[in-house]
Amino acid sequence: MVEIRFHGRGGQGAVTSAELTALAAIEEGKFGQAFPSFGPERRGAPVMAFVRVSDSPIVTREKVYQPDIVIVLDPTLLKIVNVEEGLKEGGVVILNTPKSAAQVREENGIKARLATVDGTKIAVETMRVPIANTTMLGALVKATGLIRMSCLQGPIKHRFGPIADKNLKACSRAFDETQLVEG
Repeated sequence: MVEIRFHGRGGQGAVTSAELTALAAIEEGKFGQAFPSFGPERRGAPVMAFVRVSDSPIVTREKVYQPDIVIVLDPTLLKIVNVEEGLKEGGVVILNTPKSAAQVREENGIKARLATVDGTKIAVETMRVPIANTTMLGALVKATGLIRMSCLQGPIKHRFGPIADKNLKACSRAFDETQLVEG
């Protein structure tokens, strides 16, 4: 089983990203589970969402404490959250940032495998909004191969309807632009 923890802020789409990841896994013939972790937070407050993907039924319902993958939608969270907390050995942090992996490592001390992409820039240029949730799914596919890009198409089209094509374009562009650096 692969476990993922998303970090974002309210309104950035971390919960939606988690749901789309689980639906894509199901589309691929795997088992998927997604759920948020937040209370009465308001827009802009830190939130987490979790995903499990497995080849067999998922019976656990608890929070993900030791993720294989951590996806960070908002790089400002690196200053207030230890995104590597509980990350399994060999795990990867996927970060939305305009900075290089070397800069991120120097400024934040991230030691894990690191995938970086300027998801916000891609979202603004492709969709005209600074919401990088679907963009970061392209980075997830590139950095991990956990799901296939083609399996994201159905869930994204269902969720976003008339703006799905822009989301898919942003997702694909992020796949192409994601840089992965070993820890």
